Amino acid sequence: MYNLSCYNPASFTLVGIPGLEKFHIWIGIPFCVIYVVAIVGNCILLYLIAVEQSLHEPMFIFLSMLASTDLILSTATVPKLLSNLWFGSQEITFSGCLTQMFFLHFSFVVDSAILLAMAFDRYVAICLPLRYSTILTPQVIVKIMVSIIVRSFSVILPDVFLLRRLPFCKTRVIPHTYCEHIGVARLSSADISINIWYGFSVPLMTVISDVILIAVSYIFILRAVFLLSSQGARQKALSTCGSHICVILMFYTPAFFSILAHRFGHSVPRNVLILFANFYVAIPPALNPVVYGVKTKQIQDKFLLFFSLRKTQ
Repeated sequence: MYNLSCYNPASFTLVGIPGLEKFHIWIGIPFCVIYVVAIVGNCILLYLIAVEQSLHEPMFIFLSMLASTDLILSTATVPKLLSNLWFGSQEITFSGCLTQMFFLHFSFVVDSAILLAMAFDRYVAICLPLRYSTILTPQVIVKIMVSIIVRSFSVILPDVFLLRRLPFCKTRVIPHTYCEHIGVARLSSADISINIWYGFSVPLMTVISDVILIAVSYIFILRAVFLLSSQGARQKALSTCGSHICVILMFYTPAFFSILAHRFGHSVPRNVLILFANFYVAIPPALNPVVYGVKTKQIQDKFLLFFSLRKTQ
């Protein structure tokens, strides 16, 4: 019975942010605001793309997929964080922990693949404009979206089984606000070398390959832009990439900083690392619709039209 309880624990305890317990209520307020902005912003974005025929283009279809993934990422982490900070609800079931871990990592890999697909879209639009409609057909878009989901699912699903095989007999206290693969695996008294190898290398290599391909796409894009004779044409071409570049920087920069901080930043206080990790999963989903709303004229126009019609009703 003892061994069975080790391999199938009832629950884990999420500590929250150690050392900042007396500030938990105040820390929860900005996270709540950010979460509301993320939900409202992404839902409006999805609504506009769904109802406006002029936004049924490949770039906006990929953007709708990004907004959907951002909703999953926010909802998988922030509500549990707020219940922990405000109501002291630290317990999470083993199955709940595995579910949260899966959707957290799955969303990250999907987001990375979507940014690659959007870079490919910009490459075709700028470098091969006359063939844009023949290359990015609806059938091709569907195949890209399905391949993104299948690849991400295949990469992250083994994490669930790698955790389920481990015994958790010593401690079930997770010094964090959410469940992530390596953090949970380190609670086990068994050998977790496979978890560490797979958990770091496979998803990381998947994301790094996306980054390399995005960089290659933009090398070709910049080359094509600087070959244009008109200064106005260059600015117009680059402006179509502005929002995508902003989202790329918001997504990858904190991610790699967080990885480096956990690997080499041993002098950084743990509560600072946990706060940074929570801001990373909360802020990009809230900022992405804002960036695209501000920097993409089609969305900006439809957004203003939507609210002007609401006011006149």
